[in-house]
Amino acid sequence: MIRTDAIFLDVDGTLWNSTPVVAVAWNSVLEEHGLATRVSAHRLTQLFGKPMDIIADELLPDLAPEARYALLKPILSAEEKAIRDNHKDISYPGVSEGIKKLSGRFAVCIVSNCQAGYIELVMDKLGIAPYICDYESYGRTGLYKAENIRLVKERNNFIAPVYLGDIQGDQDASREAGVAFIHAAYGFGTADAPDATVNSFAELESLLEPLENAAAGSTAGSAGN
Repeated sequence: MIRTDAIFLDVDGTLWNSTPVVAVAWNSVLEEHGLATRVSAHRLTQLFGKPMDIIADELLPDLAPEARYALLKPILSAEEKAIRDNHKDISYPGVSEGIKKLSGRFAVCIVSNCQAGYIELVMDKLGIAPYICDYESYGRTGLYKAENIRLVKERNNFIAPVYLGDIQGDQDASREAGVAFIHAAYGFGTADAPDATVNSFAELESLLEPLENAAAGSTAGSAGN
């Protein structure tokens, strides 16, 4: 049992799997720009979770840095449109309902290495915005995940938040930020030394216990401050 006052959530590989939808969108842009590079859903599971500049470096190493970073704008625009237009449920089982239940006992936040606007899109598609008290991303701050975890923790006066993510990089960021890490083993990757592991999102609720005398944390809408 982990005692906590706040749960920080990763997105891709933890809340949903958008890779089949995103692969089509990315490939359409790569083709439009005359590039031979193509991505598969599987390849995206290896890239997602990393900051967008690093993804661009790994995906398009033959392009000059300015060109590869410039290509991110149409790629991400196509990605967001494809996700918004998608009507299939790409979330993992129990995520939306689980977040609703968890929010009654803990503060629930989202911290991701994604682009600006992506977390808002996720919350809208999953109908979870009323239950998320704060969120942060690489695209909004220019900071990597460990720094954003610390940022959300400090501005909400959380005492002992935990982070749920699916890859080693999530564990590394949690360790760097000084918070407990729970591995979402149902997601994209592995982690070598998590504090706990869940094989479904539904398992998370029974793993956590409210922290006694914890700070109240933030209220809904604080992410815009």
